[in-house]
Amino acid sequence: MKKTDKVEIFKTEINYVKDAERRKDLKTLIGLLPDYFFEIPASSTGKYHPSFSLGEKGLVRHTKAAVRIAYELLNNNTVGAKFDSKDKDLIIIALTLHDGVKSGMEHSKYTKFDHPLLISKLIMENKDKLSMEVDDIRKVCTMIESHMGEWTYDNYQKKEVLPKPRTAEQRFVHMCDFLASRKFLDIKFENNEIVE
Repeated sequence: MKKTDKVEIFKTEINYVKDAERRKDLKTLIGLLPDYFFEIPASSTGKYHPSFSLGEKGLVRHTKAAVRIAYELLNNNTVGAKFDSKDKDLIIIALTLHDGVKSGMEHSKYTKFDHPLLISKLIMENKDKLSMEVDDIRKVCTMIESHMGEWTYDNYQKKEVLPKPRTAEQRFVHMCDFLASRKFLDIKFENNEIVE
């Protein structure tokens, strides 16, 4: 899949980012995502996500739902007023990328428990391609690393692997991802875009 195709899939979400340089950075990072991300379901087993995020391109639809939830809440003065414009952009970037290597750098059949750490590593390895300050890149990475919320313990490794969200931004990213994974939600999609 060509980089431009990947970017085109997320043009709506990219345009939620207000700052032009951060939009360019998001495009660069989307271009680095493995091709399988754009094809697979959000859940390899179907147990943990609603029907709109299952099947082909389900992970793209899950991501779009999480970003849209964030966008709506960030534009609501009651909820979004605690975040400044830059943090709102960084939240949108984090949610767009949060499951970017969900099945690992090379596609495996199942979700990699440490996928938040893997995408964070990919971003940091490519920080020289970005215009964002390293502190902002790291902030995006910490939001991604903690997006699993309370699910931090890997039963296979028998240890705590992921950090819990601590900051308001980290908790917000987790909340949006969590809501997008609730089975009672029924978000309508047409051609993998949310229908109003």
